[in-house]
Amino acid sequence: MRAELVRSAPCGDDAVIVAVRAAREFAPVRAGRFFMLKRTDGASPLIPRPFSIYRQKGAELEFLVKVVGRGTAALAAASPGGELLLTGPLGNGWPAMGGEGLPWVFLAGGVGSASFPLAIEQALAGMDGAPPVAPDRLCLLLGAARAGSLYDLPALEATGIAVHTATDDGSAGLRGTVLDLLASRRASGEIPPAFRILACGPEPMLRAVAGYAERQGLACWLSLETRMGCGVGICNGCPVPTRPGGPRGGWPHVPCCTEGPVFEAGEIALG
Repeated sequence: MRAELVRSAPCGDDAVIVAVRAAREFAPVRAGRFFMLKRTDGASPLIPRPFSIYRQKGAELEFLVKVVGRGTAALAAASPGGELLLTGPLGNGWPAMGGEGLPWVFLAGGVGSASFPLAIEQALAGMDGAPPVAPDRLCLLLGAARAGSLYDLPALEATGIAVHTATDDGSAGLRGTVLDLLASRRASGEIPPAFRILACGPEPMLRAVAGYAERQGLACWLSLETRMGCGVGICNGCPVPTRPGGPRGGWPHVPCCTEGPVFEAGEIALG
C-alpha cells in the first residue's frame, strides 16, 4: 500500500527515524515483525528494503533507518509529504512476553536495537492476554562500535527499564562487546543466573549469543538482519540454514522473511 512520510529525524551518527502514515490503521503489530519500504518516485532501487517496526501509533508507523547504501540513503533523504510504498506487516516477531517466569534480557548490536522499543512497550503493557511484565524484570543491553551508534539512547532509557551500554572503542559505557556487558552485569548480580534472551544484531554477534545461551542453558531467540528480496517467500533469496536434528531438521533451509526474522536459537545454524 502507499503511505505518506510525515516526518524524518536524525538519530545517532548515521541513521534517521522516519514516521509514515498508511492509508489505513493497522491492528497492533507484534514487535519484531517488519515492513518492506521504498520510495515511489524512482529514487529507491527496484527492490524495497526490510525494516523492523520501531514504534506504532495506529496508522502511524516508525522505522529506524541506518544509511548503508542506495536504498537506505533514498529513504533517509525523503522529505515529509513524500510517498512511500509500504508492504507488511511481514514475518514472525518476538515471542509473547508475560509477567510470569524468568526475567527477559534484550541484547542489541548497533541498529539491532530497532526491534526493541516496541517490544519493551508491549511487554510493559501486556499483549495478547499476557499479564504486564514489571520493569525490574526487563533489561536492555546495547552494544555498538562507538557512542554515535547507540541509537535513540535517551528514549530507551526513558522506558523505565534498566539500560546499559558497551562500545568497542570505549566512547560510551563498558569498553567491549554486548556479551562482555552481559557478563559484567551478571557478575554484579543485577542480572540473575537464569533469564531469557532476545537478541538482534549482526550475525557474528548472534552466533556468539547463541553459543553463550547454549552453554549456559538459557532460552534464547534471535532476530536476523538477513538481506531479503520479496519479503513474502517467493524469491527464495533469504535462506537460513536449520540445525540438523533440530525442530526444523527436515528442512535444510527456511526463508527468513516468512519463518523469521525471529527464530529460537536452537532452530537454526548460523555461519
